[in-house]
Amino acid sequence: MKPLALLRPLTISSAPSNPLFQPQSLPQKHAFRVLCSSFDSKPIQDGYTAAKPDNNKPGILDDLFLNLFRNKMVQEVGWDSEKPGYEGLIEVANRLMMRGRTNSDTKEAAVRILISLFPPFLLELYRILIAPIGGGKIAATMVARVTALSWQWLMGKCTINSVDLPDGTSCRSGVFVERCKYLEESKCIGICINTCKLPTQAFFKDYMGVPLLMEPNFTDYSCQFRFGVLPPLPEDDISLKEPCLEICRNATRRRKVAGDMDVPHCPKA
Repeated sequence: MKPLALLRPLTISSAPSNPLFQPQSLPQKHAFRVLCSSFDSKPIQDGYTAAKPDNNKPGILDDLFLNLFRNKMVQEVGWDSEKPGYEGLIEVANRLMMRGRTNSDTKEAAVRILISLFPPFLLELYRILIAPIGGGKIAATMVARVTALSWQWLMGKCTINSVDLPDGTSCRSGVFVERCKYLEESKCIGICINTCKLPTQAFFKDYMGVPLLMEPNFTDYSCQFRFGVLPPLPEDDISLKEPCLEICRNATRRRKVAGDMDVPHCPKA
């Protein structure tokens, strides 16, 4: 045998009768891509569903996130509930709402809680280094995915979807909450607005450099996050003009005092 023959590429002749000799394609590795386009992407099959089927069965990470968030809230409020788990968290959120002299005080306290969840300098580095890339679309897409993955324990089932951006394009930087557990358990529009919607919008814009519009639906308890979209002015935000929920305990008391008269909007919103 000639030595040069060893350098020839090895070829395998087709062998249809033996499936072991059939060439098989190797699995293809998919790199992370930011899907932004001038048209709407397909619904959820192009993204993923970041949720668990049963909110009543929290996992280990859910308990870890809940306890971390609750501890930060307790430090801000200076009070803790005797009730365990999510029920106790809602009571602390109620105390946070009642503690503020104004709605602005409550919003600022909630922003401080969100800031305290992150290591020092991380938020500033993200705002300076990541937020400007690609006109902000990469940062918006990243925080949408992190939100859907890490905040299910608080909100419930979340899915990534496509949202329209101010420049006329669309981007998969949306998070749709099918039925917000925080709103449903708190039973209060004011808690939703002042401890969640307004402070979260302010936190992402001011400390991460990512505009955010949150659109809670007080009829079916869903909520649409639109990262990369600026919220309207307070006087133009319809969420701030919603009437109290029928299940709101405080609203029930007010209606009885007022002779079952309708409350025009939530006084805490």
